[in-house]
Amino acid sequence: MKWLPKSLFGQILLALFAGLLAAQAVGVWLILDERTRFADRLLGTYAAQRIAGIASLLDAADERERARLVLALSVPPTRISLDEPWRRPEQPPSAEALMFSGLLERELTRPHELQVLSILLAHPGRPRVGRAGLRPLADKSDEPVQSVGSEMRRKLERESRHRPGKRLGRRPLLLVVAQIKLADGAIATFRHALPQAPTDRPLRLMALVAITGITVALLAGWSVRRLTRPLTTLADAATGLARNLDRPPLAESGPTEVMRAARAFNTMQRELKANLETRSQALAGVSHDLRLPITRAKLRLEQLSDAQVKRSIEADLDEMEQMIANTLEFLRAGSSGEAFVRLNLNALIEGVAEDMEALGANVQVRGRAGAPLNARPQSLRRCLANLLDNARRHGGSAIEITLLDSLQRVEIRIEDRGPGIPAAECARVFEPYVRLEPSRAKHTGGTGLGLAIARAIARAHGGDVTLENREGGGLCVLLTLPRTADV
Repeated sequence: MKWLPKSLFGQILLALFAGLLAAQAVGVWLILDERTRFADRLLGTYAAQRIAGIASLLDAADERERARLVLALSVPPTRISLDEPWRRPEQPPSAEALMFSGLLERELTRPHELQVLSILLAHPGRPRVGRAGLRPLADKSDEPVQSVGSEMRRKLERESRHRPGKRLGRRPLLLVVAQIKLADGAIATFRHALPQAPTDRPLRLMALVAITGITVALLAGWSVRRLTRPLTTLADAATGLARNLDRPPLAESGPTEVMRAARAFNTMQRELKANLETRSQALAGVSHDLRLPITRAKLRLEQLSDAQVKRSIEADLDEMEQMIANTLEFLRAGSSGEAFVRLNLNALIEGVAEDMEALGANVQVRGRAGAPLNARPQSLRRCLANLLDNARRHGGSAIEITLLDSLQRVEIRIEDRGPGIPAAECARVFEPYVRLEPSRAKHTGGTGLGLAIARAIARAHGGDVTLENREGGGLCVLLTLPRTADV
């Protein structure tokens, strides 16, 4: 997926955040669900205790005192009536009604005959019969159920005007209607309005969850960054290893796995450096050993009387010596011991251009570098000389050099108007000893190491050399050198 982060840090952080978000969402849902269930149980138990307590008081009072108690205790959320008849249900009671009946029976001090009807007023002005499945009770005037619900709602709204906060008539109510036969046969009818479980937003809980989530996310981000930073350092060191084997070793710290990786990288760097030093020593020995017999052969040529044979052998020996020098130069190109200095690139290009003009080329230079470049002077001069000489040999005498400078890199374009090369061969010509000129004659194609040496030097500087054909004919060589290379 394109939107997924590519880095290890981003992927681990995304997985942690997604898991944390899912866990927090499930936790909040469970807490709110349990709060709702607990509120339902608490409200139901409170209603049963209140109705049972009032019923016990009415049962123990005489008729006159009972009337005074009904008048005194008939206050919200409970209304009491002693004038309504006992109603028989036409359908069996619902599970909710049976559950509330069980609560009432447990709370009553002595057994009583009772029945329960619950009416859910979902919205003000739209009462409906609840899930109990019983026929609604009539009030004192024997009005239908709608008038009972409407009258109760009007009473609650009138009473809510004298209480702070929201009006009770604006939210759904669970109206529990219960009838209890007292000991003397009187029927007490209770209408108890139960508010629904709280539906307001739990701001404290949400704030706690948000603080916990943010804290865990910050700690997780810091931990992941701390664990992945050594891997980034290791990747950067591996990228720059080819350019500089003398860079300081990595710090062998952090988790065990990262420490082992850093230790292995440092060991590899030391072994590669030792291997290259051994190779350089071997190459120096081979160079000395080969030059000595060539020198002896040249001395013995002086004894030959045939001048033509003598010139032919001298030419072969000179070619052999040149090939040895070019091969050694190629092998040393990426591991030169020359130090980096602040180099005036404009003067270096002008000096190489003058050398090419002395060989018959017509060189035009456009553009200038705005600041010195950190580079190896002799190596970079060899790189430019090889590229310009290649353009002179195969692209004609007209050579154009364009220098483009920026904060990140310097680009040097060397263009000619020669025949160019096939696009499929643009990468292959950088391989050692590859020559597109089929005759293999030294004066027409060299040894096939010029471009290979130039690219090796450019990459040792952190840059590169690429080829592309020009529109209208000719070849463009692009030499890129970074200004911020870690060398």
